[in-house]
Parts: sequence; structure tokens; C-alpha cells
Amino acid sequence: MNLHAQMLALIERDFADRLAAPPVLTQDALALSLTNGVTLTVRFAAADAYSLRWGVDDAELGIDTAPTHPDLDTHPNHLHLADGQVVADPLTRLGDDPMTNLVAVIDAVLADPLLSRQSG
Repeated sequence: MNLHAQMLALIERDFADRLAAPPVLTQDALALSLTNGVTLTVRFAAADAYSLRWGVDDAELGIDTAPTHPDLDTHPNHLHLADGQVVADPLTRLGDDPMTNLVAVIDAVLADPLLSRQSG
């Protein structure tokens, strides 16, 4: 079973009541629509190589591990805010289990889609 399929099973089990539509599993991603209006696209190439992008209304945010922004404490992890700023990633950690990182992001965007309490 591949990682995205495992994540799909976890989401259907633990977040079924927070899904606005059934999750969509594609060749390289998992797409989620949450009940608070957030759409989340999950891509894990490996436990330490991932991109989690979400949108709500006209705002788009994301966390990824591209090896950019070496000045951030969480390098290579970083968070792209809706206003274009790139800041330290407050949610995921390299070395953590991918499921743990995914749950952290889903929990956070369900509570505060723009991460205003995390980043401001």
C-alpha cells in the first residue's frame, strides 16, 4: 500500500465528519475538501519530501520541504502564507511520521485555515 493510500484510509477513519466530499486519490496526490471550505492537496514523495497546499476563499497557503529559505529555523520546512511571506513551519517536522505531520496540518487548518494564530 502506498503512502497516499494509507493517508486516505486514516482520513476516512479519523476525519469523516469533517469532509465536505469524498477524498480524491490521484497518481501523486491526495485531494481533500473540508467542511470549513478548505481544499487541501497532499503530496508526499517521501517522509522528508512533501508539499501540503490549501486554499480557502481567495487565500492560498502551503508547507513544503524544498531546500530554499536556509535562514529559517525549520529549514528545509517552510510555510507560505496567504500574503506571500515565507516563514518557519509551525506544524510539521522532518523525521516525524508522515501521518503525524498530515494530522497536524489537518487539525490546524480545520481550526484556523489562515493559520493566523500560528503566524501572527
